[in-house]
Amino acid sequence: MSGDPVLVVDDEPDLADSCAYFLQRAGYAPRIAHSGAAALQLLEQQPFTLVITDVRMPRMGGMELLAAIKQRDPDIEVLLITGYPELDTAVAAIKQGAFDYLAKPYREADLMARVAKAVAHRRMKEQNAGLKERLRSGLGGRRLVHASPAFAAVLAMLERAARTDASVLLLGESGTGKELLAHHLHDTSQRQDKPFVPVDCASIPAELFESELFGHEKGAFTGASQQKLGLFQVADGGTLFLDELGELPLPFQAKLLRAIQERSVRPIGSSQQVPVDVRIVAATNRNLQKDVDDGRFRADLFYRLDVVRIAVPPLRERPEDIDALVAHFLQRFGAPVGIVQLPAEVAAALRSFHWPGNVRQLRNAIERACALGHAPALALGDLPPELRAEAQQLGGEAADGEAPGTFAAMKARRVAALEKTYLEGLLKKHIGNVTHAAEEAGMARSALQKLLQKHGLRSSDFRS
Repeated sequence: MSGDPVLVVDDEPDLADSCAYFLQRAGYAPRIAHSGAAALQLLEQQPFTLVITDVRMPRMGGMELLAAIKQRDPDIEVLLITGYPELDTAVAAIKQGAFDYLAKPYREADLMARVAKAVAHRRMKEQNAGLKERLRSGLGGRRLVHASPAFAAVLAMLERAARTDASVLLLGESGTGKELLAHHLHDTSQRQDKPFVPVDCASIPAELFESELFGHEKGAFTGASQQKLGLFQVADGGTLFLDELGELPLPFQAKLLRAIQERSVRPIGSSQQVPVDVRIVAATNRNLQKDVDDGRFRADLFYRLDVVRIAVPPLRERPEDIDALVAHFLQRFGAPVGIVQLPAEVAAALRSFHWPGNVRQLRNAIERACALGHAPALALGDLPPELRAEAQQLGGEAADGEAPGTFAAMKARRVAALEKTYLEGLLKKHIGNVTHAAEEAGMARSALQKLLQKHGLRSSDFRS
């Protein structure tokens, strides 16, 4: 049982009590108000997920109450109950922010279906709020962080696709940001005010796919103690993102194809098709064409989803993005702990690494380094072991070795290695005495301490 609080507003006590009874039996937590003014008082006292209100009431009608609710909290869902002569008014209310309407007299099943959909929509909005805020607060607002022509071309194609309802297939390695790109597509489309529903196909057991995506009726199978709304219905009007598409069980693929083609789903245990309007965006790191050739993926479903194909390049193929991403992650994870500087040798190590885990691995590396580092600068010693090992290997190359990257990167590595070797020798000679080491180096003690911090060296390690 969900226990979601639902406010029922009706000036006729019998009708209000009947509605509340249906809600309570389905597991919701109903409250009753017999006027618009009383409803607003209750809304001041506690939060509600959904408000169900009659349209025609004395003094403050349902339309006026809808306007007042949306002005106070646009996220509260409102379901209007209306008589047959007032359907035009109800349709107008939908345009003003009502979630749906239900005509009198209504059946319990119809009421509960709309309530379940409204509650699921509210939950999905709350889940999406955090990611949408992160997209807004990134560099350039909703613009994804990048500096490379390759990624700019991906975004340009994505934004052209957003003007249509065509299915989009995102191909790329894990960690390249396919889900963020799917969010960006949704946020730049006409569906941006409707739900964005992500589905991790790899995490759903094969026997539960139909229930998860299409829903089920109460009593449809053992354990189905109440009606469940499928993710297709939750995403109605918005975008359904099928991540790890290649993991879809073969037996379910035919049912998914039918749902996409007919734009409707049939919940388990129901004899009725439920119309849905969703835009499908799918993503995979697998070679789906090979899966089709090998009989692991249906060709008809592949071609149905492969309308707009967008290949997301791995980070190693867009090195221009590394500096922009590092600056973004350093601001996000470093600034709160006072780490705001990126020494040349650390930047060179980050640029030269091959990043098999792509942007996700880079993000984790910077977050880890900021958690372990010391203000105000990151040091090589703060980086994950695999980055340090590669940086040391590149720094210690033979003079005739071919170092990857630009001349500036090679120079930074060599200078950093020379500095560190010199400082280590200096500290060994003076047994960790920074004052004596600074005097021999001909520099201020504070300047030497900054250099030591830059290279992750601690004077105490040399006091033997």
